[in-house]
Amino acid sequence: MPRNKNKTLATWLALLGGPLGLHRFYLRGLGDLWGWLYPLPTALGLYGIERVQQFGQDDHWSWLLIPLLGVSIAASALTAIVYGLRSPEKWNAAFNTAGSSEAPAGSTNWFTVIGVAAALLLGTGVLMASLAFSFQRYFEYQIEEARKISQ
Repeated sequence: MPRNKNKTLATWLALLGGPLGLHRFYLRGLGDLWGWLYPLPTALGLYGIERVQQFGQDDHWSWLLIPLLGVSIAASALTAIVYGLRSPEKWNAAFNTAGSSEAPAGSTNWFTVIGVAAALLLGTGVLMASLAFSFQRYFEYQIEEARKISQ
C-alpha cells in the first residue's frame, strides 16, 4: 500500500527544494521527467551568477542566465502556494488515491499556512529582483549601443 503524501511536507519541499525538483520526486517518484528537468534552469542561473563574478556585470550572458534562477525559484514558490492552498479533498484525490478523501495527510495546518506565506514572500522577492537585474542590464546595454552609434 503506498504511503499518503503530506500536503505540508510537499509545500515545504517545493519552497526549499523546488529548484532541484524535490517536491516532484516526493509526489511522483524518481521516474518523474519534470523533476529531473527542474535543476537545468537552476544550474544555468547559478552559472550566470558565476559569470558575473568572473567577468563583471557587463557580461551579456550573465544577464540572460541569472533570470533563469529567479524564474526557477519563483515557479517553485508558486507551486508551494498551489500545493498549500489546495483543498484536502482535491489533494487526497490527486496524491492519496488509495485513502479516503478525508485523509489527514491532505489537511491544512499552521505549518502549511506559514509555508504558503513564506513562498509568497520569497517568490515575489526573487522574481522581482531577477527581472530588475535583467531589465537594468538590458537598458544599460541599449544606452551603450546608442552612444556608440552617435559617436
